Amino acid sequence: MLPAPPPHAAAPPPPPPVPPPPPLPPGPGPPHQRPPPLPQVADFPRRQSSLPPPALPLPLPPWLPIGICPAPPPGLCPQQHAVRDPCAKPPQFRCSPSCHPGYRKLTKEEKPICCYDCIPCAEGEISNQTDMDTCTTCPDDQWSNQKRDACIPKVITFLSFEEPLGIALTFFSMFFFLITNVILGIFIYYRDTPIVRANNRHISYILLISLILCFLCSLLFIGHPEDVTCILRQTTFGITFSIALSSILAKTITVVTAFQATKPGSKLHKWMGSRVSNSIVFSCSLIQTVLCLVWLCTAPPFAFLNRRSEIGTILIECNEGSVIAFYCVLGYLGFLAGISFIIAFLARNLPDSFNEAKNITFSLLVVCSVWISFIPTYLSSKGKYIVAVEIFAILASSAGLLCCIFIPKCYIILLRPERNNKKDLRKI
Repeated sequence: MLPAPPPHAAAPPPPPPVPPPPPLPPGPGPPHQRPPPLPQVADFPRRQSSLPPPALPLPLPPWLPIGICPAPPPGLCPQQHAVRDPCAKPPQFRCSPSCHPGYRKLTKEEKPICCYDCIPCAEGEISNQTDMDTCTTCPDDQWSNQKRDACIPKVITFLSFEEPLGIALTFFSMFFFLITNVILGIFIYYRDTPIVRANNRHISYILLISLILCFLCSLLFIGHPEDVTCILRQTTFGITFSIALSSILAKTITVVTAFQATKPGSKLHKWMGSRVSNSIVFSCSLIQTVLCLVWLCTAPPFAFLNRRSEIGTILIECNEGSVIAFYCVLGYLGFLAGISFIIAFLARNLPDSFNEAKNITFSLLVVCSVWISFIPTYLSSKGKYIVAVEIFAILASSAGLLCCIFIPKCYIILLRPERNNKKDLRKI
């Protein structure tokens, strides 16, 4: 029996560990001769962490297969869902393409905020950046270009002498101006012939001079408007055309008075002189002059930059100042033309040499037709065509008076001189 070891004896030290043999490189040979593979990390037990796993903002449904993430909930874009969902991959698409300059975003109804339509900016508005929510309005003196990504200066426009419309109106104005001067020269040269002396030749001279001024004043409406030209436009035409209509009124009254004076016992002989005709012309023209002076003293016309008349342009036009005064001047011209037309129409069937009333009636019919059609056309026109309509009315009415009253007389004076006597004059 062996003796027991002493109680306080130390235990023998453990033997030193035997180092493992170095791994041999794989080489050719049968599998049973190859060295066993080294253990992998997955073969060792995983150390358990004491920290709790991080909580996800959006818990994943337990029934989803591995590697598939849930769709974004309603109201969230894929980009926002990718931020809140670590499982989602970075998005490779957008709900809507980017809106280029010249367009703005319009959010779709019942869609996420990243889903929108790109609509072009309205006229006069631009967007010079990508994905702009609103368009910027251009200043009053600028307008948007075709791409709606920049503001460009507006084109300044007015009825000029260089454009085709201005050239045509200028040509007709100068043509009738020269024709009127030629007729005035013919009447002065043949002033002692019966056809010129009939019905007060001095009134015929006044009428021809006033028509010359009417044709010239139409040129004031063409060209760059200034404050001075705006004042002279309406007032010059209003006064000169009132002189022409007053002369026709005096002619018509002279025709009726001369016929009534031939009756036995008539006391109208004292009203047959040129003094009465000159008084009619002066008094009727004076009323129009007073109206024009009141207009100039209260609200005179002035040059005005109209930035809203036409798209993309700045129209330089004459503001009438007082619309009431403008229509009062035109209304007085209509009153003179209407009174003259009524008197001439009633005297159209007078016999013998007083048949000039027929020419006056037809000429005033032309004038009334032109100015009645002028009003709706003037109100419906825009831009520089308003000025063109007014010039056309001036030329047409003045040319109607010239052609209907004086052309038949010039025909007899130049082409049928044998009829220019008192005997044949009664048959005209």
